[in-house]
Amino acid sequence: MQNPPNSTLRAAVFLDRDGVLNVDHHYVYEPERFEWISGAKDAIKWLNEQGFLVIVVTNQSGVARGFFPETAVHELHRWIDGQLAAEGAHVDAYYHCPHHPEGKVAEYSVVCDCRKPAPGMILKALKEWPVDPKRSFLVGDSPRDVEAAKAAGIDGFLFTGGNLLDTLRSLIKA
Repeated sequence: MQNPPNSTLRAAVFLDRDGVLNVDHHYVYEPERFEWISGAKDAIKWLNEQGFLVIVVTNQSGVARGFFPETAVHELHRWIDGQLAAEGAHVDAYYHCPHHPEGKVAEYSVVCDCRKPAPGMILKALKEWPVDPKRSFLVGDSPRDVEAAKAAGIDGFLFTGGNLLDTLRSLIKA
């Protein structure tokens, strides 16, 4: 779906998941292992209140590696949605890459354009949502996240820990 020519474009904040929204316990796909980063739920609610689109872009190579099925990614994102709804917050969209060239599940063991540092997930979101790239940025916990943002034509910032809400407020300076 292309953005309509006369649509009002909005600023978006793209967030990596593991290491930005939740503590990266390696291959998190179950709610029991999901531990929110300090300030993450408040950060999403604040972004919603400021009028930003909130879009999650996450590599999920555990699918290709055979650690969990792709349905588990969707189920966890639905669980996250429930957690956020209880706080009056929401994520507008999730994009995930289940691929890894060294995976064990044949259909996912490919080189693709969506696995960060490739920009595919971000570019797809830019096509599917009314996003103004000039006013949008990504926050990730890895240099590959920042690389993907730059390749997609948006700014990228490295989250090195702490409180996500404080980090976003300092980036946006609202």
